[in-house]
This record gives sequence, structure tokens and C-alpha cells, in this order.
Amino acid sequence: MDLPFVVATLTRRGLLNPGRPIRVAAQLDALRKWGWSLAGELRQAAARDPGRTAIVDEHGATLTYQELLDRTERLARSMRTRYGVRAGDRVGVLCRNHHGLVEAVVAAMLLGADAVLVNTGLSAAQLATVAEEQALRLLVHDAEFAERILGLPADVHRVDERARDELIAGALPGEQLQPPEQDGRTIVLTSGTTGAPKGARRPTPNGFGPLVSIIDRIPLHARDTVMIAAPLFHTWGYAALQVAFAMRATIVLHRRFDPAATLAALVAQSCDALFAVPVMLQRLMEVPAPDPRPPLKVVAVSGSALPGGLATAFMNRYGDVLHNLYGSTEVSWASIAGPADLRAAPNSAGRPPHGTRLAILDDAGEPVGEGQVGRIFVGNEMLFEGYTSGASRERRDGLLDTGDLGRLDGGLLFVDGRADDMIVSGGENVFPAEVEDLIARLPQVREVAVIGVPDAEYGQRLAAFLALHPGETLDPEPVREYVRHYLARYSVPRDVIFVKYLPRNATGKVLTRELRRYYG
Repeated sequence: MDLPFVVATLTRRGLLNPGRPIRVAAQLDALRKWGWSLAGELRQAAARDPGRTAIVDEHGATLTYQELLDRTERLARSMRTRYGVRAGDRVGVLCRNHHGLVEAVVAAMLLGADAVLVNTGLSAAQLATVAEEQALRLLVHDAEFAERILGLPADVHRVDERARDELIAGALPGEQLQPPEQDGRTIVLTSGTTGAPKGARRPTPNGFGPLVSIIDRIPLHARDTVMIAAPLFHTWGYAALQVAFAMRATIVLHRRFDPAATLAALVAQSCDALFAVPVMLQRLMEVPAPDPRPPLKVVAVSGSALPGGLATAFMNRYGDVLHNLYGSTEVSWASIAGPADLRAAPNSAGRPPHGTRLAILDDAGEPVGEGQVGRIFVGNEMLFEGYTSGASRERRDGLLDTGDLGRLDGGLLFVDGRADDMIVSGGENVFPAEVEDLIARLPQVREVAVIGVPDAEYGQRLAAFLALHPGETLDPEPVREYVRHYLARYSVPRDVIFVKYLPRNATGKVLTRELRRYYG
């Protein structure tokens, strides 16, 4: 990434303001020694703004950047002396959104250990599998998961919230921690919507490039107040945490997402930005807007597609502040849609940010034409390093396969869904996401999922699962007629099934395997 662009972006976002020379020097020295890992970002923030509030928990607990760094260093020393955690080990973190998760992840990285972010929605059996496959030495967990971890291998040490605080309080004085012999990695577990989760090794940034790619398009500024509602164990929530540390932001966290409580916190904490997943915006739209409205300048979402009409409706209520990032655990980011993009094309995934390459290729690896559907390949500085199992994804000319299908139209990317979600019905290619987006625009529909199911005559057919708003009614045939009016006949769902709610994982993605159980 070219230096003038980096400098201009950092200056525009307030990160190159001179400040106090001694603190600026300490900040740069922290980055030089510790790099751009989460541990390095916390150190640079504490060096530059030690007294600034780093984290505000929902119960009013606050920690400054210096206090947060002190706690993580004490925890790291105790993890090393009590449990023998060293560089190259793996520490699992099974926590909801609160300061304890942040402390555990940073403490592991201070020692050069890998931090494995464990999805809070995993079953006991899945947790046991993850612990064994990732060879965890230690699991830091919230007390609420005590029963769920009973089946873990006996050699995995367990530390709950009370024990974590005791480790911090009882840490013996010791030598100042030094940069480890190898950087600890972040291992994010794939969401597991179709089976057991896989561990994906995330790279450590090697400079300002990744940060600049994001903040050039999403206008965050130094010392903003940011609420991260997206789960921190998810790629998007963790990315938000990395960006927030880099910006020396004040971070507001709630353990669980509640729309009314979130809106109240956005107002009470005067939040400049909100990081969320799309289903959270749907829930925010279902409760009355507070008066006064939150002073939001940025609402950034990622993790799944924006349902039809949601982008426009949200901006009509809260202003043109919405930014939608399309990416994945494996490729980090591919494109970003800003408010103007979403006004023009609400279902667009936007445009690649600076330093990102994007290509739509056919099965032979050749570029397809404008408007034609193909496989989405992405290249940037933060492509994942592979799965912990040793597997990876297909690469072509330095670009990584996202596993999604999409098309480019006028420079904007449109995502048609997962490649393995596309069905062939009567010889025609059908994309469930297109039908979902259309049905979601019906005023009676609260949420919808469309999947492919076996069909004796056509090979496959579409099934639509609809959850309606309270008090609303709808029959299957009007839904089919509505789709038939806008789309080809082979896109009309043969099955229209009404449910109370859609099964979702902790990051808001629909669990399609649960829906397929309707068919045995």
C-alpha cells in the first residue's frame, strides 16, 4: 500500500495528530517491539492514552487503557507460572462480550500463545471436539458454561471468571514481559452452520495497511466511542476490537444483545459507532427509536447478507450512516458498501477497498463478463493462513476463493449466495438468496430463509421458511404469486412453510441443517 495514501488516511482519521512527543515515542516503540497483534495494539494505546477509558461493561465497570494492560500482564504471568502456558501453546476463550474475554485473548498473545475464540453456541460435544482438535492447554470461560465443558479432555485446565480475577489479583511481581519468541495467532472457529466448526488461523497485520483499508471507507476516528454488539468470538466482532484498539476508542460491551438495552446504551454512552450483524439491525427496527436518537456517525455490519429493504429502512430512521462489509473468516474483507451505495442498490456488497483485488471467475479460472455470475475470489493483506487441520481454500493468481457466487455490475459487487447453496431445478440454476431478498420485502414477514430440498421430478426445488411479525397472517399461495410476478417460474418456492422463528447460531446465521430436518 502506497505511503502517501496511508499517511493521508491516518491524518484524516486523527491518528497522526502529534500529541505529547514522549507519549507518541512510547506508542511507536510499543508497535516496534510488539507488532500489530491485539497485544501490540493494546500496548500502543496504553502508551499514547493511558488514562482514556478502554472498556465500559454493561454493569458500569470501566477500565482505562493502562488498567486493562496491567490486568492482562498480570493474567499472562499467572497463566505462565500456574499452568505453564508458553509460546506455541493454545488457549481457548469461551466468553461473551465483556472485558474478561479481551483480557484472556491479550494475555495469551503476550506469551506468544494462540488464542482460540470459541463460539458460545457450540454444544458440549462440539466443545470437546474443539478442545481435542486444537490441543488446548487452557480454557478461560464464563461461569454460565460450567456444565457444558464437563466433557473436555482431563488435561485441559479450566479458568472461570472468578478464577481469572484471582489469577490477576494474585499475580506475583516479576520481570517485565518481553515480546515472545513467536507471535501468537488468533484462531477463529468457522460458524458451523452445516457441521462441526473448523479452526482458521488469522494472520497478524504487519503494518497500518489493513487498518487503513477499513477506515478509508468506514469513517471511524481516533478516540471515538464504539459499541461492539457483534460477538467478539466472531471474525467481525474481533475485527471491530482490533480497529477500536488501533483508534484508541472507548469500547462499550454487553454480554448479550438486547435491542432496547443497546439503543439505551448508544444514547447513554454517546456512541459514535456501532458494530453489529444484520439480524441485530432487524431487531433494532422492531423497537421504538429512542428520543433523543443515538448520535451515531457509523453503523458497520457484516457476517451475513442484508435482508431486502433493511438498509433503506434503517437509514430512513437513523440517517445515512450504514456501512456493509462483505467478507469471511478466510478472506477478512472483500468489499464495503457505503450509504450512497446502499441507497442506490440496497442489496449491493459495495466495492473493494484500497489494496484489495476482486475477481469473478468461472470454474476454469477465467474472468466472466460484466453482470455474469461466477465464483468470487479475493486478494488482500489479511488472507487467512489455512485451517488448523492443514486444509486450505483454492487460490488463483494470489486470490482466495470465498466459496460464494456473485457478479459485478457498474463496479458494485452483488453476492448471490454460497456456491453450495445454488440448486439446479429442472435444469435451471436457482439462487435461494435472490428469492429470500424478495420475500423479505413483504411487510408481514419478519424473517425468511430459502433452501434447496430434494425433488423427485425436478431434482431439487425451493422451500421457503417464513416467520411473520406478531399479529400478521399470510397464506402460501399469495407468497408464490408474489415471487412469480418478479422472478422466473423456476424461482418460485414450491414449499412455503410458516415457523415461529428461524434457528440461528450466535452470530445470527440461519442454521439451514435445522430447516432441512423438516424433510427427514
